[in-house]
Amino acid sequence: MEPIRTVTSILTPLDRKNVDTDQIISKEFLKRIERTGFGRYLFYHWRFDSAGNPDPDFVLNDPKYEGSSIIAADENFGCGSSREHAPWAILDYGFRVILAPGFADIFYSNCFKNGILPIRLPQTVIDELLADSQIEPLTLSVDLAEQTITRQDNGAVIPFDIDAYSKQMLLNGWDEISRTFHYEDQIAAYENRLAN
Repeated sequence: MEPIRTVTSILTPLDRKNVDTDQIISKEFLKRIERTGFGRYLFYHWRFDSAGNPDPDFVLNDPKYEGSSIIAADENFGCGSSREHAPWAILDYGFRVILAPGFADIFYSNCFKNGILPIRLPQTVIDELLADSQIEPLTLSVDLAEQTITRQDNGAVIPFDIDAYSKQMLLNGWDEISRTFHYEDQIAAYENRLAN
C-alpha cells in the first residue's frame, strides 16, 4: 500500500447521512476480481442517470471538486453490507481521506486495510466543513503523524484521534502481510530457537 503522511486537497462535500456500501459501489459492478477499476463506478447511481449521463447536481460531477483526495459526509458512512469493494472504489477514484462523524465498523476497518484514512470528527466540525466547502472550495491539509487537519483558508487546526496500530500501518503503507514481513528476522530467530 502507498503510505499516507500528509494529504492536501480540496474537500468534496457529500452532504448525506447513512451512505451505505451499495450506494458507494452497487452490486452489479462487483464482477471484477482485482482491487482496481472500481473508481469509475463509485456512487454510480448518484453520478449518472438511467441513460448513463452525468447528473450535474451531484457533487462528484462538479468541476470545482475535480481531483479531490478528501471527502466529507455525514453520520454512519459505509453502513450496509461488509463488501470490501466499497473502500476499493473510493481509493481507486482517488480519495485517501474520509471525514465523517461516524462510520460503520466493518467499513471503518476495511479503510485502514486498504490505505484509506477514515477520520471521525465531532458533528459540529463536520457541519461547518460541509457548509463552508459548499460555498466555495475549501482546501485542507491532513497530517497523519501530527494527527491534525489544517484549513488553508483561515489556518484553523482540527485535531483528530487514531489508534497507534492503525496510524503505524498507514504511515508505513503496511497491510497485515507486509507488517509480518517487517518482523521476518525475529520470526526466523524464534523458529531457530524452537528447532534447537
